Amino acid sequence: MEVSEIVSRLENSIRSVMLGQPEPLRRVLATMIAGGHVLLEDVPGTGKTTLAKAIAASVGEADFRRVQFTPDLLPSDILGVSVLDARTSTFEFHPGPIFSDILLADEVNRASPRTQSALLEAMAEKQVTIEGARHDLGPLFFVIATQNPVELRGTYPLPEAQMDRFAYQCSLGYVSVAQEIAILNAQEKAHPLTTVEPVVSRDDLLRVREAVLQVAITPALQEYLVRLVAATRGRPGVKLAASPRASLNLLRISQALSLFEGRDYVLPETIQSLAAGVIGHRLVLEPEAQYAGRTGQSVVAEIVAELAVPV
Repeated sequence: MEVSEIVSRLENSIRSVMLGQPEPLRRVLATMIAGGHVLLEDVPGTGKTTLAKAIAASVGEADFRRVQFTPDLLPSDILGVSVLDARTSTFEFHPGPIFSDILLADEVNRASPRTQSALLEAMAEKQVTIEGARHDLGPLFFVIATQNPVELRGTYPLPEAQMDRFAYQCSLGYVSVAQEIAILNAQEKAHPLTTVEPVVSRDDLLRVREAVLQVAITPALQEYLVRLVAATRGRPGVKLAASPRASLNLLRISQALSLFEGRDYVLPETIQSLAAGVIGHRLVLEPEAQYAGRTGQSVVAEIVAELAVPV
């Protein structure tokens, strides 16, 4: 199967379940193809969990796990625990849900910082260290986390180090009236998820990840991309700027999105369209900037408007 057919099949399968919201959907898939992780920040009922389940159902042999994050959730509930086997008098490790291909961390900001930190090593290095032993995760490992931006009671804000582990942040948003009517009709007798069948394999996705590395980007565009990220450093109102990890994520997701757009090279417009979602959530603003109504995403939009595109 050609790379273009793989990405087309995957996108069409998800869109058969997720009516509307084509752009956020494509960027979530591009982030997964690029090997990054996604944070969906949106109000309840907009399809965050459905999206994660649809992705998992569309990938053959993909191991999907869902963890509902709560204040009493412990790191061992995610990573796993060693249990004493009375027959052999030895401890046997029982892996937790993090040992999966696609992990849905639902309402991730409801867990304590201690539990949230259990994801740090896994998301950055695709491995976890438990009781002094290193355990490697699968090559497809992908975290799609959700949080409700409105509800504050009983939540713990994600620390900066955790936010930096997410390659892309976005919202699905509300659909139009016509699309909402289409959703009602589609779910009149059964949920579309029940009819989703695998359209690509795990090996297909890993092959696309290799193809992402071959998508061309000119030296001038590389410099433009880095300057977009570097412009957040020392900028008035920005307390914590974006790291080089943001540059690498922006490069990889731009390459992956180019494949979805049917190209084997990156355009400036692709970088610009992704910049706010890749960089914005990593920024911490000074209180004065926040009171003025500025956000990380608006700061990035200012930078994109100011920085000249190479010709």
